[in-house]
Parts: sequence; C-alpha cells; structure tokens
Amino acid sequence: QVQLVESGGGLVQAGGSLRLSCAASGSALSISAAGWYRQAPGKQRELVATISSTGSTKYTDSAQGRFTISSDSAKSTVYLQLNSLKPEDTAVYYCNADIRRTWYNLGNYWGQGTQVTVSS
Repeated sequence: QVQLVESGGGLVQAGGSLRLSCAASGSALSISAAGWYRQAPGKQRELVATISSTGSTKYTDSAQGRFTISSDSAKSTVYLQLNSLKPEDTAVYYCNADIRRTWYNLGNYWGQGTQVTVSS
C-alpha cells in the first residue's frame, strides 16, 4: 500500500501564504527525490519546484523567491511553502516522488492533488 497523501490547500487572499504537505503513506517508506506541479483550469500541468536526494532545490521563474520546497529529516514528507500568493497561482497542486522502502526503489508516484485558490 504505497501512496502519496497531499494536504494543506485552501482559499487565501492575494499576498497570503499556504503550506502544502506530501506524505509517503505506508510502512518504512521514504522519499528520495520529489517535485511539485500545478495545473490551472484549461492549462497544461507545469513543474513548479524540485528537490533532489541530496537536498538541492530548483524553481521555475514564477516561483523563485516566493515558494520553498523542503523535506523533513526522515524524508517521509515533502513540503511546499507558498508565500506572496497571486491569483495566477490558483491551480490544483500535485506532488510527485520517487519512493523507497529502506534502500529499495519502489518507483515513482503522484499525489491526489490539493486545490489552491487565491482571490484578489
């Protein structure tokens, strides 16, 4: 039973903040590398941020300086801190991760998505 479970989405005013979580749900699971994507109505899914197995991070231009991707020390949960939100950030946000049990690679998984809505 391997799943990525997302939480933290909601409705906020422009300029507000949210913290999204993506947890590997299952026994003795860890995340080796992960990314956050978003998909707005009528648009293609786009990559927002990534974190490598060594902790290095990358961001798309629109997210740079406003969003922060991170993980806990056990590598069981990945976060996306959203600051200075704009209406154009409104989308369903999805996490994607490579999951391991101990050091055995179980494969790549998607979360179920969490809605972020930013009002002006």
